[in-house]
Amino acid sequence: MPTRGGRALSRQASRVVLLGTGTPNAEPERSGSSVAVVIGTKAYLVDFGPGVVRRCSAAAGQGIEPLRPVNLTTAFVTHLHSDHTAGYPDLILTPWVLGREQQMEVYGPPGLRGMTEHIMRAYSEDIVGRLNSGQPANDTGYRVETHDVTSEGTIYEDDMVSVRAIGVRHGSSPAHAYRFETPEGAVVVSGDTAPFEGWREACSDCSLLVHEVYSARGLAGRGERWREYHRGAHTSGPQLAELASAVRPGLLILYHQLLHGVEEDELLEEITGGYDGPVCYGRDLDVFEVGGRE
Repeated sequence: MPTRGGRALSRQASRVVLLGTGTPNAEPERSGSSVAVVIGTKAYLVDFGPGVVRRCSAAAGQGIEPLRPVNLTTAFVTHLHSDHTAGYPDLILTPWVLGREQQMEVYGPPGLRGMTEHIMRAYSEDIVGRLNSGQPANDTGYRVETHDVTSEGTIYEDDMVSVRAIGVRHGSSPAHAYRFETPEGAVVVSGDTAPFEGWREACSDCSLLVHEVYSARGLAGRGERWREYHRGAHTSGPQLAELASAVRPGLLILYHQLLHGVEEDELLEEITGGYDGPVCYGRDLDVFEVGGRE
């Protein structure tokens, strides 16, 4: 189960931090979709929805130093929908204003480079102004190198982690899940996806499975167009229960929960009715240790 309220964790253990569990719905208690995988002294972000930098700052205030804004240098985006990317200008600029010197490395589907270039143009007055106004500002920390993820397989490696991109099914949008192989075990972050070919293989043998979900019961009360869309782009509670029963993650963590008008307990019941393993309804700033150590 997650830690809440800032309890101290072992410094070197690999962790997952739910920075934002939200959806396009403007829920005040949930920031936009973002997950951090923290390994040793480095943080790797998956998605950067609205509020991402302030959530990172809050996590740093609870003792997770790699999430201090000046330390944010590596990110992966699952797809380019706004609830997963509206915090991108914040992630590029705010840590730089606070003193980040290293340029960012960002990995994501085609279109990421264009999005980045448009952001840089949109904020060119801010960047030039800060560089020329006499305030302390470096000429590197706002820069971004983008990497298009156009196929499945390993897209990133360093001394602590390897990251594999997995093509998923999210309507017509190019989209990926990411699998992190850490020293303590594997972490899979689904992004937005409906069930797809190779789903079980992608999620097998993982310590933590961070997966989106919607309530099938709630969706039944919406209009046909919404029902058709969600069934082709997202994962229902019963579908996720079937997946978890097959792959048996160390812990199933729900995020990007679409309730469609039902209560949280009702969504959990859709999963626990078909899955008897450990499951947690994720909330912003929950922290989980990879490998299950608490």
